[in-house]
Amino acid sequence: MSDRPIHPIQIAAARSGLSPHVIRVWERRYGAIKPKRGPSQRRLYSDKEIERLALLSEATRAGHPISSIANLNASELQRLLNKSKGARQAAIVRVTDEGAVFRGECLQAVRRLDAKALEQSLQGALVTLGHQGFLQVVLAPLSEEIGTRWREGTITAAHEHFFSAAAKVFLGRVSKQFAAESGAPNLISCTPLGQLHELGAFMVGAAATNLGWRVAYLGAALPAAEIAGAALQNQAAVVALSIIYPEDDPDLPEELLRLRHALPNETSIIVGGRAAPAYANSLKRIRALMVTSLADCCDVLDRLRREHRRQAGAKPRA
Repeated sequence: MSDRPIHPIQIAAARSGLSPHVIRVWERRYGAIKPKRGPSQRRLYSDKEIERLALLSEATRAGHPISSIANLNASELQRLLNKSKGARQAAIVRVTDEGAVFRGECLQAVRRLDAKALEQSLQGALVTLGHQGFLQVVLAPLSEEIGTRWREGTITAAHEHFFSAAAKVFLGRVSKQFAAESGAPNLISCTPLGQLHELGAFMVGAAATNLGWRVAYLGAALPAAEIAGAALQNQAAVVALSIIYPEDDPDLPEELLRLRHALPNETSIIVGGRAAPAYANSLKRIRALMVTSLADCCDVLDRLRREHRRQAGAKPRA
């Protein structure tokens, strides 16, 4: 790795994940980096300095204030990061273990068709794990497990419908507390024609609301033209689709193509759900972003929200 200062600040920013503005602030205010100056007085950075910026960036994302770590050397920063990663992994194990306990309680309540016990378990999971933890390690895997048990015949359709209805009511009540800020991007959530299982789409809507999106939930089994019409009316930046069952609908690929053709090119389509991989070729044709889990979907939504904010900030004001 070279010590030669040869890279301009744009390269340092791209490789470290920081903006040029943040790099300059860290230099002037905290002395975190001391770049050399070229003949034209432009800052120049070496490979080692860029790696240091990347370590500082990762450490701040882990929760360490730049003021307390700006003067640590590379070895000290790496030790700090390793310690933080260990703590995060331990926390993930704890959350996962607690999630398994709550999922077990909920499943027993579903088997008994006990609405009160189910709501108490859902509420306990929400309070203990927080909104995203509740969605990602309790509700999403529980929904998948109940769907699997229904297909295997170990529970009935009545149990599956009971759970879906109760979860929708609970999520609807919880999501009301999150008010989207002014200028928040719009998202449409639903299932396409032929897809009757809507809880996945409802969960995505709830997660997106928590992440700062303005969500319009449309329900299940909507034709492409109606989804596109709602997206256009709402100026939606994203259309999120859940595809759960069946995995072999011969009409769905054409329906997805109709949706893509009816939407503006800049509108992103996010698709997830148990049956989504069965339509991978069609999803590739419509340039959909296929997600493999609710956590994956949240990562994509967070990235798209940041991009929307940057683009909105770059537009000239009237």
